Amino acid sequence: MRVYLDNCCYNRPFDDQGQLKVALESLAKLKIQDLMRSGYVEYVWSDALSYEASKNPFPDQKQSVFEWMDGATIYVTSTDDVISRGVELQKSGLKKLDALHLASAEKAQCDWFFTVDKGILDKFRMLGGMYVANPVDYVTGVRQ
Repeated sequence: MRVYLDNCCYNRPFDDQGQLKVALESLAKLKIQDLMRSGYVEYVWSDALSYEASKNPFPDQKQSVFEWMDGATIYVTSTDDVISRGVELQKSGLKKLDALHLASAEKAQCDWFFTVDKGILDKFRMLGGMYVANPVDYVTGVRQ
């Protein structure tokens, strides 16, 4: 199984855990990362992730996210076809980076794209043969 976590997932454990939703998403994301670390699932990194993570103003958080880059089994570069697909996905109302994340995951033929971004989840639950889901949905077995 191949997965892609967008930048908001990598950063979720650094958000205010006082809200139950945020705490549950953090725990679910950490469970998925355990599966990534164990090799049970392979994961994808992309130019879009590197770019967005590099903009994090908190050095410790930035480093924590970038530590995942080296373990990725696939690295997707922003080639012309990925950028073109991103532009196409933007037409559905996605922000540029969100569209590039999805296009990168598609290029890598991911089975799952994980995000806590409501804007993405409101637009997609499936994209081609890829599930687009909140990490909580995956760990609880929910398919919407």
